[in-house]
Amino acid sequence: MHELSITEEMLKLVLEQAEKADISRVNKINLVIGELTGYAGDSIQFYFDVISKDSIAEHAQLSFTLMPGKLKCRDCGRTFILKNFDYVCPSCQSNSVQLIGGRDLFVESIEGD
Repeated sequence: MHELSITEEMLKLVLEQAEKADISRVNKINLVIGELTGYAGDSIQFYFDVISKDSIAEHAQLSFTLMPGKLKCRDCGRTFILKNFDYVCPSCQSNSVQLIGGRDLFVESIEGD
């Protein structure tokens, strides 16, 4: 259900930017979702289809790019991609790591007429 509020904010942002760019119809919205956000693309799509009715984004296509989780080892400094929720540094086997990516959610671009 938390996708509803995120989708509402995303649509609000898209409509504001479309107005500033003098776009009369939004055709495509490109979103980047971090894999660690917990947001599901199909839920965002569902809510978008409901709340965008009667707006200039009503039939816009949503395109999702998944951003992997990214970690940095505090001991050796190596940066690595999180795989299978394994938070152990592949270089030094330390579990002292910092999350540096994968919790993002943003509108990358908007396409329209």
